[in-house]
Amino acid sequence: MSRCREPKDCALRREDYLECLHHSKEKKRKISVKPVVKKNQGNVDHVTGDKIPKSFVFSREKLPGPLKQLQMDLRKLMLPYTALNLREKKRNNLRDFLNVSGPMGVTHFLILSKTETASYLRVARTPQGPTLTFKIHEYSTAQDVAQSQLRPRCPQDLFKNPPLIVLSGFGSGEQHLKLTTIMFQNIFPAIDINTAGYGSESEADDEAATVTLASDLGRVNRASTKSAVKLQEIGPRMTLQLIKVEEGLCSGSVIYSEYGMFIL
Repeated sequence: MSRCREPKDCALRREDYLECLHHSKEKKRKISVKPVVKKNQGNVDHVTGDKIPKSFVFSREKLPGPLKQLQMDLRKLMLPYTALNLREKKRNNLRDFLNVSGPMGVTHFLILSKTETASYLRVARTPQGPTLTFKIHEYSTAQDVAQSQLRPRCPQDLFKNPPLIVLSGFGSGEQHLKLTTIMFQNIFPAIDINTAGYGSESEADDEAATVTLASDLGRVNRASTKSAVKLQEIGPRMTLQLIKVEEGLCSGSVIYSEYGMFIL
């Protein structure tokens, strides 16, 4: 075994080797494992596990002033899962709205229309139907309802949560009524009464209609205390008549064409 004549050179070569080894390790590609995050978790109903229903409220033609206001009221009613500032153009057709609805997760269309004799509301399930056509006999906008009240009240935070639809005793008869019930139930997200904070210990014959709060709701309404529950109409109000049920999206075979009267 031979020895180096100059020990200093050996020391330099050893340092160079260690430095090269250090640089080679830095050049190696670093692999980091990121946690798997499911996309569109906000679009999934935590109660049913299904996709949260969303809607478009629009018209296919120019509407008169009161009916245009009704359209805006319906958009507020469908909040927060609707496009409040949706803009329609004359050149837009139904196919245009359908093409946009897919990427945005829209599941229902509410389409207002006006003829010389009557106004109509169509409720359609995307992308393949069915479609329910209602004739609007009477309607009152939210402004009309507020003007009829002595102390109108409509908090802005009210529209941050989806509405609760009550269909008790409705749709237990003929087939077209059952279909209407299913359609309106699927427009809004499901509500779990065990987690939504709507639990009540009030009795049916309690005139004050009091409930025990599970959590604090301000300085006045504290947990474990009883507060009165009062319902106040904010509108809009509509009297509708079901005149037609189509199998497809505003087209297809007619499933039902006889008159069935109900009030929404």
